[in-house]
Amino acid sequence: QVQLVESGGGLVQPGGSLRLSCAASGIIFGIYTMGWFRQAPGKQRELVAAITSSSSPTYADSVKGRFTISRDNAEKTVYLQMNSLKPDDTAVYYCNADGRTIKRGLYWGQGTQVTVSS
Repeated sequence: QVQLVESGGGLVQPGGSLRLSCAASGIIFGIYTMGWFRQAPGKQRELVAAITSSSSPTYADSVKGRFTISRDNAEKTVYLQMNSLKPDDTAVYYCNADGRTIKRGLYWGQGTQVTVSS
């Protein structure tokens, strides 16, 4: 059974930092592209950042220079370091594991709330 479990969300003031973690089980972690998405109230889910199996990152323009995605294949965990947070970053953040290009599945975590407010 595949599980993706996010942690690290919470309430932070504008300009602050948070580090999200997503621990995976039930998949061969190292061969999946791992991603972080977010969904704010009334908005569609959007890609925040992704990192390929060869650790090549991609970022949404809105978070470039502020967020950093990384992965630890030995720990089967993907991280999202979020700095200089803004109120617009408030959303539920979801981790995903995308194996579709290698004929494997697409899996999602349950999400973790990030609220940026003073």
